[in-house]
Amino acid sequence: MEYVSRVPRPPLDGLIDDLYYLEGPPPYTRLTLPASPAAFLIVNLGAPFRIRAGTDIETAEYADGCVVTTPTRAFEFGYPPRTRSVGVHFKPWGPAPFLPMPAAELCDRPATLEQVWGRPAVDELRDRLATADGPHEMLTLLEEELMRRLCETVGLGLVRQTSTVIAATSGAVAIGDLRVAAGVSSTHLAQRFKELIGVTPKQLARSYRFTATVFAINPAGPINWGDLAGGAGYFDQAHFGHEFRAFTGLTPTRYVEVRRRFLREHPGHVLDGWPLPTD
Repeated sequence: MEYVSRVPRPPLDGLIDDLYYLEGPPPYTRLTLPASPAAFLIVNLGAPFRIRAGTDIETAEYADGCVVTTPTRAFEFGYPPRTRSVGVHFKPWGPAPFLPMPAAELCDRPATLEQVWGRPAVDELRDRLATADGPHEMLTLLEEELMRRLCETVGLGLVRQTSTVIAATSGAVAIGDLRVAAGVSSTHLAQRFKELIGVTPKQLARSYRFTATVFAINPAGPINWGDLAGGAGYFDQAHFGHEFRAFTGLTPTRYVEVRRRFLREHPGHVLDGWPLPTD
């Protein structure tokens, strides 16, 4: 697969980790994306893809693309034989200035791009992207569209500042201390987080802690689960295992087996690192 990525210019860089272009045959027809603090937007330029946002939700098809705010559980993506898209990897608070609805309405409920930006605007954007001269021009067009849509968002400064502290500590921070430092009530802080991120500060901290713990795992070597869980601040291995299943749908040992399968079957693949082959 071809993957091209770049960081957008200010002020978008305060909302977005990177813009990307992706094209080619996926490593697996179905990939599981564990929950993480990240949010994302996909503008689809190929055949439709499918998303199943949890075992209790029906699989849905996305032709024009989708928007996903910070998830609380793993999503399953079903890909066509060849996929082509451009997209945005947002910081947790990043989608808020581009959404016409509270982020909480999209939590674990991916929206189509049409639902967010409207059919005429999406069709025009996809047409311009489809006729662009290569990935770099496509990313420039996407960046210009985001700059045009950027708007002032009430409470964004508070949520961004607090979330940045949560991220810097990998979730190991007392939410009460953040509330006191911000000078707001716990209710107000939680409401702003739900509106702009889709989850509470406590849920975001859980997600950052889990993600940091998973990235600390070396699937190629031996793993001491007790030391890993204790070092990450989990009460015990049972608590750690519960979080693992909540965020990935897998046990820790099964996660490592699946990660090793990806490394073995597709070494050095551009998507290796977070997505997993779906059983």
